[in-house]
Amino acid sequence: MRQAQALSVLLSGANVFLTGPPGAGKTYVLNDFIARAQHRGKNVAVTASTGIAATHLNGTTIHSWSGLGIRDGLTPHDIEWLKNNAALQKRYNTTDILVIDEISMLHGTRLDMVNQAAKILRENDAAFGGMQVVLVGDLFQLPPVTRDSEVLDFAHLSQAWQELDPKICYITEQHRQTTENDPLLELLTAMRAGELTEEHGVLLTSRQLDTPHDIVVTRLYTHNLDVDAINQRHLVALNANSKTYHMSSKGAAARVERLKQSVLAPEALQLKTGAEVMFVANNFGEGFANGTRGQVVDFHGHWPVVRLYNSERLIIVQPHTWSQTEDGRVRAEVSQLPLRLAWAITIHKSQGMSLDAAEIDLSQAFTPGMGYVALSRVRSLDGIYLRGLNRMALQLHPAIFTFDAELKRQSAELAQATADAPAEPDAVYTPPPRLRSAKRADDDDTPYDEALFELLRAWRTEQATAQSVPPYVILHDSVLKGLARRKPQTLVELTGIKGLGPAKINNYGKKVLAIIADYGVQ
Repeated sequence: MRQAQALSVLLSGANVFLTGPPGAGKTYVLNDFIARAQHRGKNVAVTASTGIAATHLNGTTIHSWSGLGIRDGLTPHDIEWLKNNAALQKRYNTTDILVIDEISMLHGTRLDMVNQAAKILRENDAAFGGMQVVLVGDLFQLPPVTRDSEVLDFAHLSQAWQELDPKICYITEQHRQTTENDPLLELLTAMRAGELTEEHGVLLTSRQLDTPHDIVVTRLYTHNLDVDAINQRHLVALNANSKTYHMSSKGAAARVERLKQSVLAPEALQLKTGAEVMFVANNFGEGFANGTRGQVVDFHGHWPVVRLYNSERLIIVQPHTWSQTEDGRVRAEVSQLPLRLAWAITIHKSQGMSLDAAEIDLSQAFTPGMGYVALSRVRSLDGIYLRGLNRMALQLHPAIFTFDAELKRQSAELAQATADAPAEPDAVYTPPPRLRSAKRADDDDTPYDEALFELLRAWRTEQATAQSVPPYVILHDSVLKGLARRKPQTLVELTGIKGLGPAKINNYGKKVLAIIADYGVQ
């Protein structure tokens, strides 16, 4: 399927699984879709399965956006908490479209939990409470992390996926590998088809070279232990004084321990001038996000000064706080500099990156898709410097081959009946400036139903006259425009209109809904 056809399907309002090989342009299509959806007045929540993946879209993790955090399931207590959580109720009801990127790494149980929460908070039994859901990713890439079970909890095997019944948009174009005839592209294509040959092995063996000293490379390894050892070795080699920063915590020991495991910052962080680092938290206002790379160039008093590679900006880094809340109360909290050493990173953390060059060690690959992800991060074969391979390195999960063939079939059928989306040169996706993942259409000059707006304004004038108050005391114009734009049908949907709090809904909600309902049958 072409990119323009996939965009057309997305704009139709259908639930979609947007997939294809690395470099096919999934993120490009997604950004174009988000821009056009926002231009049409839709509120889009942009999320991903991991923090680093989320930064590529300036979004947030699905764990954070959903409000479910690191829960493994929803207990009766959790469900009661959701029903009484006004902030989450408003978040879910202001969202028209939910995007979840890097779906291959999301557990099916997590997708089911979000589906359940959406139904509860939107008081709608349709899949995800009636939101349009766009799942994005490549199932040949890294699967969900498992600890005690060999059975992988794939998202596409979940009940939520079956309820969504997404249309399949399988993009087949290629943009990451810069040259059409580059051997790397042919190698990756053969891996996806399960057709690796001895020639491919010879090709990879030819890239087992020493990494040149005159170029900057990212080192990708399979295990945290290897990454930590490499980073520590480079840190020790720096001829500079070091400073050590220790994580602080508050809360019950068990909750704190779980929170520490979910945070990428180390409990003890040693830094020197010249240290390569990666940010492990989002602060878009300061100019960094989870996955941003930089180098320590100085210390300002006690705090390190980091120069970002992507902008040359200097940031004085101070502690960041991660917390776990329940019933509106902070139950556990940890604070640490939002940094970790980054001469080397794990392949899991590289998913979604595009690199000119990488030193890759696959001698201890332990899960299908690991070698595929690592190799496909690089734009050409000449940028790959292999340190080793094992038997697992080039394997992809066998269960995905059959499912991938079915995805291609469904996408091809859909493509035959789908025209390209028309060009809209003025629609440009502007990411949110801070941690919000949803751009609010109610704040825009996006179109609204002017006839309905006039009906609501006439009703407001009657109310203001009867109560001897200015009209804006009843409802502001921006609220009336939001109502005329979104046309809510239930009291719960009213919570998605900016400026309509519980008191206003209690006083005027039923009358407003009646006006909208009567208008709809005219």
